Parts: sequence; C-alpha cells; structure tokens
Amino acid sequence: MTLTRYDLMVIGAGAAGSSAANEAAAHGMRVGLIERDKLGGTYLNYGCDPTKSLLHIASIRHQAQQAAMYGIQIPSADVDWPGIQRYVQGVIEQVRGGTPIQTREKLRQRGIEVIEGEAEFISEHEMGIGGRLYEAARIIITSGSHTITPPIRGLDHTGFLTNVDVMKLPQLPHSLAIIGGGPLGVEFAQMFRRFDVEVTLLESKPTLLEHEDSELVKLLEQVLRQEGVQIETGVTLQQAELTPQGKRLRFQDVSRRLRELDVTDILLATGREPNLAPLHLEAADVRSDNNRILVDATLRTSVPHIWAAGDVIGGMRLTHVASAQGKAAARNALAHHPQNFNLQVVPWVIFTDPPLAHVGSTEEQLRASGIPYRVGRTSFKENARAIVNGRTTGLIKLLIDEQNQVLGAHILGERADDLITPIVLAMRNNLGVEQLASTTIQYPTLSESVRWASVRTTPGKG
Repeated sequence: MTLTRYDLMVIGAGAAGSSAANEAAAHGMRVGLIERDKLGGTYLNYGCDPTKSLLHIASIRHQAQQAAMYGIQIPSADVDWPGIQRYVQGVIEQVRGGTPIQTREKLRQRGIEVIEGEAEFISEHEMGIGGRLYEAARIIITSGSHTITPPIRGLDHTGFLTNVDVMKLPQLPHSLAIIGGGPLGVEFAQMFRRFDVEVTLLESKPTLLEHEDSELVKLLEQVLRQEGVQIETGVTLQQAELTPQGKRLRFQDVSRRLRELDVTDILLATGREPNLAPLHLEAADVRSDNNRILVDATLRTSVPHIWAAGDVIGGMRLTHVASAQGKAAARNALAHHPQNFNLQVVPWVIFTDPPLAHVGSTEEQLRASGIPYRVGRTSFKENARAIVNGRTTGLIKLLIDEQNQVLGAHILGERADDLITPIVLAMRNNLGVEQLASTTIQYPTLSESVRWASVRTTPGKG
C-alpha cells in the first residue's frame, strides 16, 4: 500500500477544518484536508449559509405580503420552491468561492490537497482513507457533528428530515412537525410557516430557547404565534407512526393530556453530537469522554501531536467559534510554545425575523450567581428609524455591574445581529457603559437605541 506523507492533516473541511488548513498552509506546511462529503461541511452546505438564505427569502415574501401597509399593492408573492433552491445553491457556490472543482484548485495552489473519503486512524501518525494510507507529523481533528435522533418509539420506521434534507426537498410539505425549540427549530418554524406550511413546534422544555433572555423569548414567541406557528412546550413525545396521509406523533402535552398530531413530515432540530465513531480514536490513543474529544487549554488532545477543534470538542457549536478554534489549533500545532485558546466575549444570533442577539450573561444567570446588576433598556417603539421602517417589535437590554461594565446584552429587533457588535467591542475592550452613553450617534438610525439603553437604567431584580 502506497504511503502519502503530509506535514499536517486536517480531518473535516467545515468551519474549523477549513480555517485550520488555511492557517497551516499560510505558514508553509504541506496540508492534507480530508472531507467525506462536501467542502465547507455543514455550515456552508446545510447550515448557516443555506438556512440564512432561506430565512432571507421568507422575510422578503413576508414583507411583500405586508406591503399594503406602506401603500404598495403587490398582487401575489407566490412561492417557487425550485427557484428558491437554485438561489440557495448559488449562494453556497459564491460563499465557497466557485464550483467544487474550482475550490479544490484554489486550495491546491495554497498548498492544501483535498482528500475525499472517510478517515480512520491506523496509528498515532497514520490514517486510512478509502484503502489508501496517509501519514502526518501533526493532525487536527475537526470532523464536525450530526443531528441527534431522539429516542421516540417508531421514529426510525416513520423516517424524518434533518437540516441536510431540507435543502433537498423536491417540494414543500403541506404540514410539518418540528421537534426541538432551540435556535434551529425556531428559525425553521418561522421560515416554513412563511412559505405557507402548517407548522407545529414541539419542545420538551418549559420554554423555547432556554438559554436566552426569558422576556425576549416571550416576545419572539408572540411573533411566531401571530404568524400562525403552533407552539407546544413541556411535551413528552411518545410515539411516531405512518398514516395513509403522512405521519402521526403521539405526545403528552404540558397538562399531561395525550394528544395526536398528523403531519406530512417530521423535522428534527434536536441538537447535535460529534462525529467520532468512524475515526477509531482508540487506534491513536486519543481520549474522549461523553462523546467529545478531550483537549487542554491549547486544544491539544491526549496525544502530543494531535489537536481538535469545533463541534468535536463540545462547548459552543457556533461557526465563528469553530473557525477561531481551527485557526488557533493550527497555530499551536506549528508552535514551540502553544498558547491557550480563550474566547471571553462570544456573541450569537438567532436569525428569526426579528432576530434575537445575545452576548454575555442573562438576568437569570446573574440572579442565580448573586451578582448585583442594573438593567438598561429601550423599546424599538421609541426609535424613529424603526417607526419609519414599520418595524417596531422588540427591545434592547443591557446588564451592567457596579463598575459600569456591561455583563450581558440582549437584543430582539430589526438588525439585532448588527446592533450587538458595538456592545461586543465594548465588552471585549473593557469600555464602560458611560462610553456607550456619551457616544454621538447619527439620526435616524437603529443604533441610537444602543445609546438610549445605556442611559436608561434601573436596578436588576434580585
């Protein structure tokens, strides 16, 4: 068997893997980048970029349907699902930087060779891929994750959709049960409903989006219900079965009543778990626990020349975090003195309409920790630009400590995904809330609300 050698091999070409490979190649390493599916991994092909494209299209349709409030008459805004799919594929290709063949050539020119296939460890330095043998002085594991299948009786028999399948649907379902009320479930619920699908969102926890500010979650839930999304929280799913018309879910609702739900299809948005099984980590003595690879503060595994980054190590499963980890892992793999990886201020966004953005602590967390705080808040109903746009749903909340430092920020409202950024910068650079309050902001803009929230403070509820 022919042995091919690299300075560094990266397992998985998603956000973490692509970042790691490019960083290593930029430092002159000969890199082998292994991918069993499509370059870009989940975030590019089935996750962030395609789902945000679908959400954007759904938002355009929703605005078209609401155009009469602005005095504009749009006779129809019909959904052309094949046309939508073509647009999304075009987005993926643009973000990737070309067709798969073009992308591979660009990577080759940088010193990165793409290897197609499923990787498995043969030893600490060797991997088998499709009957071929490869060796590397250093290895970075970034093999990503997959959707968790919940233990619901009959679900494997009835079948279900995941985010991967959504992009391949030949047509939109008439009705859909979405299992999981986290970010992905909530985003898909609004998107499908805006495409005229009857949507029921099922969540076992008492509330949707359990890690978000409860006040803003209630506001967002009102938006979803007003648009026609049926929401059931506190449910216990018991059984799935096929029917002549589609699929049936049996569940116990929050009042402990037994209920049945008949739908065309079922979509899982139940969280993700790392792709570890195919790797045969034991062959390389790489330690894992609770289905995640164990790493130290430098992202090094139990084997000195093997690092890991992204979803495989648990923690925040966010594209921007995975990308930062991949870059850090590559730098440390090449360094004589690896540096600790530490992202102290990490924002994230739920891309509903309006979006929900979050950085730092929630009120619930501060109360549980006994940390004194003040709340700065303002409603978008007070913002002139929001009124001009006819988009006044939502509010901004800043959580401020006794030293006037921002401990957390939560925004539900138009452009919340962008409005969170100056607050992230303030937190990252230890700028006090008084510096946000004293900044002159151009009028009329949504950004004015960030300044208003910083000056309108009241004591937090202890």
